[in-house]
Amino acid sequence: MKPTLLAIDTSTENCSVALQIGDKVISREMESPREHSQRLLPFVQEVLKEADTQLSAVNGLVVGVGPGSFTGVRIGVSIAQGLAFGADLPVQCVSSLDAMAIEGVRKHPTDWVISAIDARMGEIYWRIYKRNGEQLTTFAGAQVNKPDQLNLAELLSEYGFQTNESIGYVGTGWQTYYPQLVATMPTAPDSLECTLPTAAAMLVWAEQHNQQAISADELEPLYVRNEVTWKKLPGR
Repeated sequence: MKPTLLAIDTSTENCSVALQIGDKVISREMESPREHSQRLLPFVQEVLKEADTQLSAVNGLVVGVGPGSFTGVRIGVSIAQGLAFGADLPVQCVSSLDAMAIEGVRKHPTDWVISAIDARMGEIYWRIYKRNGEQLTTFAGAQVNKPDQLNLAELLSEYGFQTNESIGYVGTGWQTYYPQLVATMPTAPDSLECTLPTAAAMLVWAEQHNQQAISADELEPLYVRNEVTWKKLPGR
């Protein structure tokens, strides 16, 4: 029987919550970049109420740790820590890039996926994936670069891309920097119709990739930019 898992994510403009209980997933989400702190806990309460259950009955949390908006990532991770400490729950961490990739390829199966988030300051957070059945193989971890400094054709070739294979893209980085990114590609990629990560997709990634659970005091944001620091809850 599947564990009961609560997933939360505020790493981008999307405030998203999903509860997996048995084979059912109950979710809430809204694009509200300036209201994450006001909306996240009410969304949690709503999905628990709809499932007629309580946080004490949840087996673990799945948390979107970024990369994305620094403020959004901080809000999601901080609230996740509070929930995990309060209910003594293990935590599984999922990247926003991974969540978009798995959601995109489930909508439109493709051989390769390039996930990219607009990181502001003329940069993108990005990661490349190869589809193997229903799962995605990853290569290097999440990275941050200026779009015109990437050579995606060279990277894909290093990872084993063949000219007869298809490529899809997800994320806001493509909306903002499509011309620059396509100029570095071996062929024009197709949109997989996924712009922002969702908590429901994070549940799928965590299950498929058997994400290792950590304790609440080990939970940290994935900023990618090294100059950004994170302060844990006082006394932790």
